[in-house]
Amino acid sequence: MTARAIWKGTISFGAVSVPIKLYSAAEDHGIHFRLLDRKSHKPIRQYMVDPEKGDVVENTAAKKAFELETGDRVILEADELAKVEPEESRDVEVLHFFKPEEITHQWYDRPYWVGPDGSEKAYFALVEALKHEKKEGLVRWVMRRKEYFGALRPEGDHLMLITLRHAEEVVAPSELQAPAGRDLSKQEIEMAKQLVATMAGDFDLSEYTDQYRERVLEFVKAKAAGKVVRLPRAREKKSDQSLATALKRSLATAGKERASA
Repeated sequence: MTARAIWKGTISFGAVSVPIKLYSAAEDHGIHFRLLDRKSHKPIRQYMVDPEKGDVVENTAAKKAFELETGDRVILEADELAKVEPEESRDVEVLHFFKPEEITHQWYDRPYWVGPDGSEKAYFALVEALKHEKKEGLVRWVMRRKEYFGALRPEGDHLMLITLRHAEEVVAPSELQAPAGRDLSKQEIEMAKQLVATMAGDFDLSEYTDQYRERVLEFVKAKAAGKVVRLPRAREKKSDQSLATALKRSLATAGKERASA
């Protein structure tokens, strides 16, 4: 399947302009179910309903409102919301370049592949420049009436653009409560290090598929064919053992698995 561009724009900084196309770098393959009437098994629809009268409210008869902390609601008309939307633009503005280690994974949101749109020379020159300098670009752009900030980074011989969450959406580690409890013993720390070393291996994400999705599809296929499928009950895991005991058992299990592999 050939990837289809979802948006076109121009990366710009200084006197440099690089026409680009944006492609989705991730696809949703989750399980989606249809809601059916329990008796007739016909598909049903969801409606907006007046909570007091129980009458269906059509989209054309609904208004948007923002609820304040006091409980009061401020009604906003469509033309009023349109005035505060960002202006449409095809410019992907580079604000500045930074080192990749300056940003943590919690800021990343959705990835896109960035491909050239005619000017391949300028595109691949930018790829090589970012790879040589070991930098990423902080960019800003407007797509479908929404403003985005993103990290423009080289990925192999191409560019990838990952949208970033806004500052108010990111939880700082300083806001986390420090765990309470006793200090770890030297033996427990050493065993934990050994366990990590024993379980070290090659990193291949293609091996990790959505097993729930696969089980559901397999179950649906069997049921559609008229087969009776019996599913095993999930076993409860007991955790009444000490940390040292758990580490010893994990080390023994990991050692056996590595030997058999």
